Order: sequence, then C-alpha cells, then structure tokens
Amino acid sequence: MHAPLILVNSAVEGLADEAVARRVIAHAGAAPGAVYGRNGKMDLRQRIAGYANAARHSPWLVLVDLDRDAPCAPPLREAWVRNPTPGLCFRICVRSVEAWLLADAESIADFLGVPRSRVPAQPETLDNPKLTVVNLARVSRRNKIRDDMVPREGSGRNIGAAYTSRLVEFTSSSWRPEIAEQRSDSLRRTLGRLRELVGLP
Repeated sequence: MHAPLILVNSAVEGLADEAVARRVIAHAGAAPGAVYGRNGKMDLRQRIAGYANAARHSPWLVLVDLDRDAPCAPPLREAWVRNPTPGLCFRICVRSVEAWLLADAESIADFLGVPRSRVPAQPETLDNPKLTVVNLARVSRRNKIRDDMVPREGSGRNIGAAYTSRLVEFTSSSWRPEIAEQRSDSLRRTLGRLRELVGLP
C-alpha cells in the first residue's frame, strides 16, 4: 500500500493564485489542503504571522506576487517573514503568478489562440506579466478569449470581466509546471522547497 500523501495547506492573494497553488502542491507530490486568503495582498500581509505559526504543526505554502513592491524577491521576503518556521514555504512569484503561467509558452499560446512566437521567452523579466497576458488575449484569434480577458473600452478596468476564471481554467486544465519551471527560477525554487517539505527528492 502507498503511504497517504502529505497535506499542504496554502494561503494566496486570489482565485488564480489558488489554482496555481493547488497545481504546484500536487506536482510536488503532496495533497492540496485548505486554501486561505483570497482577499488580496494586504489581507495576506496582515495574516502572515498566523499562517507562519500554523506551519509549526503542518506544511504550508504561502504565495505572494512580487509586483513592484521591491526590486527583487529577498527584500520582500525579509519584510514579510524574517524567521520562517520550518514548515512554511513562503514563496514570491516574480513578478506575478502570470509569469509562471507564461513560462509554459506552448500551452498558453494554444489556450489563448496566439502564435507561440508571441509569448515572451523570459517571463520573469517582464515588468507587468498580467498586462502581457491581456495583450496576448487582445490579439487572440478566438473571439471568446478576447471578450472574456480584454477589458472593454471605457470600463476603467485593466482586465476583462472573465480574465480570472479563464486563468483558473488554463491552470487547472492545461498548465504544465514541469515545463514552466525550466523558464521560471522562482517556480523552480518553489517546487524544490515543497518537495523538501514533503520529504521527496
């Protein structure tokens, strides 16, 4: 009989991040547990001490976007979690979770209905990966992708009404972390740390 998978709880900024957290936990050989947060970065920041404390008793993954909060990940990590508890996998997406999704260029090009050549080769160098995804959707050959993911003119929004649900769909159905980690150092490090936590090589 196989030993039961180790459960890893997580805390994230939003729904797209939740889908990514579940995929990376499963890909690292663990079982996705409860997901907390989903109320934005400020809420996550206020609750990080509680999540870190919970990680004294069981493994936790906390995912945060770097955005423009710091020039690179280490200063942001220091500001949030100075002395992480052993069970805490606190990880920063450079610069946002969309970069991790763009790192599987072939799959996201197929999903968005754009040529593979349009997907940036180094997503972690992008200043605004979310805008990159929106702009890729803007040139999609699929009307539904454009309608869902691109903001309507004059709406004052920076993403389309169904942008997040489309990202969740892509992450759950098509995204390949094993491919994406080859183009994303922050994703590769996250998967490595998760495997350490659950005792896998």
